[in-house]
Amino acid sequence: MQAQEGAAALVMEQPVVDREAMTTAAVSGDALLPVLLPNVGGEVANDGADAARSDEVRGLLAAIRRLEGIVEEETAALATGKKIDFDEFSARKSRSMLEFVRLMRARMHLGGEVEITEEVQRLREKLERNRSILEMHYDAVREVASIIVKAIKDAESDGTYTGRAAQDGK
Repeated sequence: MQAQEGAAALVMEQPVVDREAMTTAAVSGDALLPVLLPNVGGEVANDGADAARSDEVRGLLAAIRRLEGIVEEETAALATGKKIDFDEFSARKSRSMLEFVRLMRARMHLGGEVEITEEVQRLREKLERNRSILEMHYDAVREVASIIVKAIKDAESDGTYTGRAAQDGK
């Protein structure tokens, strides 16, 4: 009976393995093996609030990194001249941005976290580069469109009604 109670006490003292954290780390390239460490002193090592805060930070960082990935993918495609589906990228960025904004609003208290601040700053820089390249492409499309419109107008006109205005300098 005492042996069973002692075994039950040992099992209860072992920390619970966080499988989600292991899966997330394994996806990023690091293979983790579950390790059970003895809990010296019998006190809980992690406070529940700290663990919840850590989960919130990880979730928010994951959302920021997903948005960064989409922006980087679009920027790279634009910079290399690959044909891209602007509607698809716009939809993906919009969904990801909505997720990010909702998480930030729900977790405003995390705004002071250094890691989150750094990630948001990197995201801001990537968004600015993306905006710059999109603007350059937009200007090029507008210029080409104006050339095509002018060519069409010139081809459709036989000069009957524009000859006099051209002579008057209008």
